[in-house]
Amino acid sequence: MDMATSLKSLLLAVQQYRDGRTAQNAAQLQKQVEEVSGLKCDQLLSSGQVLPRECVSGLVELAGNPNTNQTLTGSIISLLAKLACDDDSREILNSSYNLTSTLASVIHCHSATAGEPLVLQCLQVLQKLTYNTRVFQSTNYIHELIAFLMTNIQSQNEDIIMPCLGLMANLCRDNHSVQSHIKSLDNVKRFYRTLINFLAHNSLTVVIFTLSILASLTLNEKVGEKLFDAKNIHQTFQLVFNIIVNGNGTQTRKYSVDLLIDLLKNPKIADHLTKYQHFSACVSQVLGLLQSKDPDSAGKVLELLLAMCSVSGLRSLLCEVVFRPAAPKLRAVSRRQGTGLDGGRKTESGLALVQWLSSPVDGAESCSLQALQLLNELLEEALGAESVSECVLSFIEMLLPVLLGLLRGLDPSQGDAHIRKHCHRITHVTSLLLNILRLIEPVSYPCVTSVPASTGCYRYTHSHHLFHPLCFISFLSVLFRCFLRDLLSSLCLYLISQDQRIVTPLSLALTSQHRERVQTGLSLLFEATPLPDFPSLVLGESMAANNAYCQREAELSVKRVAVQEVPPFSILDCSSGSSRSVHSLVDKIQNGLELQEQVKDSHVSEIIDVYEQKLSAFASKESRLQDLLDAKALALSQADRLIAQYRFQRAQAEAEACKLGCLLKEAERRREDLQGELSSQVLEVERSKADMEELLQHNARLQQDSEEHQALKGAYNSLLNRSESERLLKELQTAHISLTKQNDTLRKNHEALQLQHEKMVSVLEEREEEIRSLRSDLQQKNSDITGLRGELRAEEEKVKEKDQERRELEETVDVLRKELNKTEQARKDASIKASSLELQKSQLETKLKQKEDELNKHSSMIAMIHSLSSGKLKSDVNLSL
Repeated sequence: MDMATSLKSLLLAVQQYRDGRTAQNAAQLQKQVEEVSGLKCDQLLSSGQVLPRECVSGLVELAGNPNTNQTLTGSIISLLAKLACDDDSREILNSSYNLTSTLASVIHCHSATAGEPLVLQCLQVLQKLTYNTRVFQSTNYIHELIAFLMTNIQSQNEDIIMPCLGLMANLCRDNHSVQSHIKSLDNVKRFYRTLINFLAHNSLTVVIFTLSILASLTLNEKVGEKLFDAKNIHQTFQLVFNIIVNGNGTQTRKYSVDLLIDLLKNPKIADHLTKYQHFSACVSQVLGLLQSKDPDSAGKVLELLLAMCSVSGLRSLLCEVVFRPAAPKLRAVSRRQGTGLDGGRKTESGLALVQWLSSPVDGAESCSLQALQLLNELLEEALGAESVSECVLSFIEMLLPVLLGLLRGLDPSQGDAHIRKHCHRITHVTSLLLNILRLIEPVSYPCVTSVPASTGCYRYTHSHHLFHPLCFISFLSVLFRCFLRDLLSSLCLYLISQDQRIVTPLSLALTSQHRERVQTGLSLLFEATPLPDFPSLVLGESMAANNAYCQREAELSVKRVAVQEVPPFSILDCSSGSSRSVHSLVDKIQNGLELQEQVKDSHVSEIIDVYEQKLSAFASKESRLQDLLDAKALALSQADRLIAQYRFQRAQAEAEACKLGCLLKEAERRREDLQGELSSQVLEVERSKADMEELLQHNARLQQDSEEHQALKGAYNSLLNRSESERLLKELQTAHISLTKQNDTLRKNHEALQLQHEKMVSVLEEREEEIRSLRSDLQQKNSDITGLRGELRAEEEKVKEKDQERRELEETVDVLRKELNKTEQARKDASIKASSLELQKSQLETKLKQKEDELNKHSSMIAMIHSLSSGKLKSDVNLSL
C-alpha cells in the first residue's frame, strides 16, 4: 500500500474514532497508525502536502485528549516521533501543531505514575523535539512540566532521571525565561544540591546533562563561579573532551559539544581553555572524528571548531593542528592522486576536512558548508600572519583543485531545490577562493596562477549551464551577489569579456531594479570596457531592448484588464511574428547585397553590423519573452499551491474555533462548580467561627473552675492546725500538684486553641483574598482556561487540607471535653474531702487540749509550712491569671 492510500485510510479512521470512541474504531485506528509507521516517512511534513497535515492535526488532538486509550496514545506518539526525523519537520510540529504542549499535558495527566512507559515515551519525544529549539514560557503546561522534571530528578527512580535531565537541559539552554522561572522557585537550592551530587554519577550521559543544566542556570552566578573556577575547569575540559572522543553514542557527543560551546561564551572560561596544556592533543583527537562517515558527528565537531574560531586565542592553535604536515606516505599519495583523500587511519586533519567539502549536495550539505566556513576562518588566520608556512601553501595547493571542482556539476534537471543548494555552496566556495587570492600574491606562487588553465576555468565559464533558461534567474542572483565578479576578475575576466554571451546577464544586471545588481554590473563593466574585443555595441543594443521591454511591461500593467483578456498564446504569436519579420529582413538584406555586388558600397559592412546587433536584440527579446512565459506558468502553479494552503489553513482555523468554543463551555461549567464550592467554603468558615466562640465560652468556664479550685485550696490550708494535718497536708500537696499540672495543661491547651484561632482568622483572610483572585480570574476565562484548571486543583487540595484541619480541631475539642470531665470529677472529690475534713475538725477539737504541748513544739514547724504553702499559692494564682 502506498503512502497516499495509507494516509487517506488513517484520516478516515481518525474521523470515525472522533465520532464514536468504540473499541472497534480504536482497534481500526491502531491498525492504521501501525501501517503508516511501517512506511517511509522522511520529509513527509516538509513536503507541503495537505493530506499529511490533516492526519497529523487529528492525531495530535487525539493524543492530547485524556479520554483516549493509553495504548492508542502510545502508538500515535511513536508515529509522531518517527515523523520528526529532520529539523524542518520538528519545527512544523512545534509551531503549527503545538506538539510540545500536547505531550506536556499527557505527562501532567499521568504525573502520579511517572514510571509508566507512556510517560517515558513522552519524555523521550519531547527531548527530541526541544533539542536546539527554544520553548517559550507561555506554552501550555510548561510550568507543570518543569515542576514534574524537578520532582523526578530529585527522586530515586533511575529509569526516569536520565530523560528528565536531558529534557531539562534542552529547556534551560539559551532560554532566559525558563531559567528565571526555575530560579524563582522555592526548592531551587535543593535542586542545585541534587544536581551537584549527580556529578559523581557512573553514567557519563547523566554527568553531561547535569553540567549542561548547571552551566545554563549558574554560569554567571556565585554557584557557577565556584563550580567552574580555575581549579575545576581543567578537569571539566578533560572530561568533556574525553566524552566527545570516546562517547558511547551520538546523543552524548552532541550534548558534550553544546556544553563546551556554552562554556566558551564565558570570557573567563575561554581564556582558561587557551591556557589548557592538553588543548592541541585534545583537538587532534576531536578532528580524528571527521574521518568517520557519520554526518551528525562530523557536523557537531565542525560546529565546535567554528565556535573555537570565535575565540581569538584559539584560532592560531587550531591552525597549527589543522595545517600540521602530513606523513610522508600521505604526501606521496596526495601527489599521485591529486587531492589525497584516501589515506589510512592516521590521515591528517586538513585532509579530513577536504573530504567533507566534496560531499554530495543532497546528503551532508550542512557538513560541507561548515567545513567551508571553518577553512575560511583558518586560512584567513594563517595567511594573515607575517610569514606563511610551507605547510599552509602545500595545503592550499591541494585545496584549490577541489574548490574549483565544486564549481562544476550543476544539473538543472534535478529541480530548483538542488540548484539552490548548489548555488549556496558555490557562494561559500567563491568566498573562500577570494580570501585566498586576496591574501596571496598570485605571481609569487605558481600553484595559484596555474589553477585556471589546469582546472578548466575557461570551460566552466563557457558552459551552457551558466545561461540555462531554467536556472538563469536563481543563478544570476548568486552570480552578482556572491563575489563572482571579484573571482572572475582575478582568474579569467579577460577570457569571459571576449564572449558575447556575457552581454545578456550584464545587461539584465545594469537594467535591474535592485541597487546591488546595478552596482555590481557597473563595476564589472568598468573593469571589462578597457579590455580588447569587448562587445560594447551589442551590450548597448541589449540594454536598449531591455529598457523597451520594461516600458512595454509598464504600459501593459496600466491596461491590466485588457491584458487579462488576451489568451496566453498571444505571446508566442508575437514572438513567432517577430521571428518571421527578422527572416524577411534577412532575405531583403541578402537580395540587396546581390544587386549591389558590383557597386561595392563602403557602408554595407556598417549596415550589416547594425542589423546584426538588431538581430541579437530581437533574439534576446524572444528569449526574454520565453522566460516571462515560464515565470507566469511558475506563478500560476504557486498560486494553486497558495490556494490549497489557504483552504487548509481555513479548515484548521474553523477546527480551532470549534475547539475554543468547547473550551469556553467547559470553562463556564467549571466556573459554576467553583462558585458552588466557594459558597460551601464560606459556610465552613462560618461554622469555624461558631466553633471558636464555643471554645472561648468553654475557656471562661474553665477559668471559673480554676478560681473555685483556688478557694478550695484556701479552705484546705485553714485545716492544717490539727495533729494529723501533717499527713493530710502531704496528701493535699500531692493533690495540689496534680491539679496544678492539670491547670498548666489546660492553660497550654487554651494557648494552642488561641493560636489555632489566629491561624483560622489568617486562613479566612487568605480565603477572602483567593475569592477576589478567583473572581478576577473568572473575568479572564477566555485567556486563562488552563491556568484556572491548575488553580482549581490547588483549591481542591487546600479544601482537603482544611477538612483535615477541621477534623483535627474536632478531635482536640473532644479531648478537652474529656479533660473537663476529669476536672469536674476532681472538684467533686475535693469537696467530699473538705466535708470529711469538717467532720474530722469536730473530732479533733476534743483532742486539742491533750495535744497542746505537742502543738507548741510543732508551732514553729506549722508556721513555716504555712509560709511555704502561702508562697506557692501566690505563685500558682499568678500563673493561672
